[in-house]
Amino acid sequence: MVALSLKQPWAWLIVHGYKDIENRPWICPRRFLGKRIGIHASKTFDKAGYDWVRAVFPKIPLPLPDRIDIGGLVGSVVFLECVNASASSWFEGPWGFVLQSPIPYPLQPCRGQLGFFEPKVLGGGER
Repeated sequence: MVALSLKQPWAWLIVHGYKDIENRPWICPRRFLGKRIGIHASKTFDKAGYDWVRAVFPKIPLPLPDRIDIGGLVGSVVFLECVNASASSWFEGPWGFVLQSPIPYPLQPCRGQLGFFEPKVLGGGER
């Protein structure tokens, strides 16, 4: 399985079914369309993004920042398509990766990378 790394809280929102599209400045390779991909939470937390979500979507039960996992795989989704326009309230473009069928996982520590990558889950103490 390949994975895509995102900052939190975006990874949490995706794997818990609130965010149905991931914005990227680049178009997706077609070979990933229709496939289940892993969602990796980077070790970077987007505080401004967290505050924006709390203000714009107050009904989303977003956990407190120190309760959101970082530094590993947190779930998976089916990568449905890559679009340059969408009615989704999450779409900002220029490209949007349309995601469906989220499955959250308990944190599986691993290092992230830019773009799509093959995650290698770490054993004890390798963070």
